[in-house]
Amino acid sequence: MSLYRPTGLRRRAATLGLAALLGALAAAPAAFAAPDPTAVSTTTPTHPDRTAGARLGDVRVLAHFDRAAGQVAESIALEPGGGVVIGMIPARQVVRVARDGALQVLATMPLPQDGGGTTPVIGTPVVTGVARSDSGAVYFLYSSGQGGLTGIWQLPPSGKPRLVVPLPADTFPNALVIDGRRNRFLVTDSTGGRIWQAPLSGGKASVWSADPALAPAGFFGANGMKIHDGAVWATNSDHGTIVRIPVTKDGGSGRAEVRATGLEGIDDFDFTGRGSEILAAINQSSKLVRVGADGAHETLLDADDGMQGTTAVIVRGNRVYVTNGANLAGNDPTLMLAKLQRR
Repeated sequence: MSLYRPTGLRRRAATLGLAALLGALAAAPAAFAAPDPTAVSTTTPTHPDRTAGARLGDVRVLAHFDRAAGQVAESIALEPGGGVVIGMIPARQVVRVARDGALQVLATMPLPQDGGGTTPVIGTPVVTGVARSDSGAVYFLYSSGQGGLTGIWQLPPSGKPRLVVPLPADTFPNALVIDGRRNRFLVTDSTGGRIWQAPLSGGKASVWSADPALAPAGFFGANGMKIHDGAVWATNSDHGTIVRIPVTKDGGSGRAEVRATGLEGIDDFDFTGRGSEILAAINQSSKLVRVGADGAHETLLDADDGMQGTTAVIVRGNRVYVTNGANLAGNDPTLMLAKLQRR
């Protein structure tokens, strides 16, 4: 999730400022601006080669969002044909962006009866992670504190969203992954430092892992998450790490292993298709970085390329989708598309 603050002595002041910002965004009209038709053909240069590994070319903006209306782009789920579904944080919305950049609001979540002020850490209700099953069902996460709406929601093709997996009020569900092999959801809990699991059919959730490597250091711990090569991989925003948790034969969790460090403010990530090579969104410093199998990392895109509070990345074939929330940096949240060049 894109909500991040500096560490150290500035922690309390930044957290309070973030809460005020989100409150203002949540109170803004939930109207969507039409995408800029000229943006689809906009290109930006990438940095010259530095080491072997994945590169990005043909970087362009697919859609602009309205930050004042709460359109802080957070997460991405791909749909057939090149479209995507995105969670918008303080707007409490799930939107679809077509391949040509056209926007469609799929759902707007109601405010809880208590207003959502008890939402952990940030004090305002938000939509975070999104996922799409092989059958085409769209799911998303809503965090509302004691308002009774926190959990995994399903978005039917027609009709209102329905809660399929309730989660405790003190959780902050952030990333949502569907583990098709074991017919279950996996959800990171950023403030609790846990990963939850729940049946894909819906029902009661249980803690899958509470490894100390997932714990926060005052704000957000476990954040982004993917399943790869027999393990669950997750980021820890506070500690700036990527951890790998092996999946045991019975589907349980093994001991976490830190695979990369020095990534302060890391949010979401995805694998490039070259072993364990990763593209990671660094929210705090507005960067997209490549993380090698040895944990070494380098910047591929930064503010000069249009990165503003980078939140999520997803790779399919040679196409890379990146969202910028522009929450703590800049004022132009976007969905960007780039061509992956493997070397």
